[in-house]
Amino acid sequence: MDFIKNIDYVKYKDLIMEVVTDFGPKLLLALVILYVGFKIAKWISNTAEKAMKKYHIDISLRKFLSSLISIGLKVLVLISVASTLGIETTSFVAILGAAGLAVGLALQGSLSNLAGGVLIIFFKPFKVGDHIEAQGHTGDVESIQIFATVLTTKDNKTIVIPNGDLSNSSIVNYTNQKIRRVDMTFGIGYNDDIKKAKNILYKLMKDDKRVLTHPEPFVGLSELGDSSVNFAVRPWTKTEDYWGVYFDMNEKVKAAFDAEGISIPFPQRDIHLHTVQ
Repeated sequence: MDFIKNIDYVKYKDLIMEVVTDFGPKLLLALVILYVGFKIAKWISNTAEKAMKKYHIDISLRKFLSSLISIGLKVLVLISVASTLGIETTSFVAILGAAGLAVGLALQGSLSNLAGGVLIIFFKPFKVGDHIEAQGHTGDVESIQIFATVLTTKDNKTIVIPNGDLSNSSIVNYTNQKIRRVDMTFGIGYNDDIKKAKNILYKLMKDDKRVLTHPEPFVGLSELGDSSVNFAVRPWTKTEDYWGVYFDMNEKVKAAFDAEGISIPFPQRDIHLHTVQ
């Protein structure tokens, strides 16, 4: 209690008033610069993205560049705030550079992902909306971010793949080309009419308007299997019609073969029993 009684309140009051008077306006101005600066950075970033959209720049590149613009402007705002508070900007930049170097060494993987993102954006092995297979995953490209690429699978799962790994591995782009070949195999029995089956397969492809005439569809006897004579069926179609043609053709072939009395054999094994006397 004696300690509290001995406090010179007038002295501390004067000190507080001096700090408020001297530092208060700087702090208030710094907060205003921070708020307004971040708002302006956001506006410039959005304006730049809209301008790039107007000139039909690829959506992946738009998102990537607008993110870089936003981050760069926010760093400049923070430097201005530090200068307003009386922090030497040269020292601040030096500290920021040293911190950046330390962080860079600690986050080499992240820098690799950043470099991978730049490579993906500029060399365009795929773009937003493409259906790709990479790193053991398959899905539609939802977004290409600074450090990672986000895929959405057909069963609505989200997969995030680091750009560094993605840019250094093989990528299968299923939608980059306008047309695709549908590869299917159908088997008939050894006692069935090969020519008849072949004509049926050609007719089914001819009757499907999604199957292209150029390149021409192909049917060829590909294998004399253990229990079936196998045909390779190769129609061409637009990329967006690929799975529709694939599933429908399987159903139509089964129905047509059944209607024409052509068997679709399945593996069989003959077992002979010998009685030992």
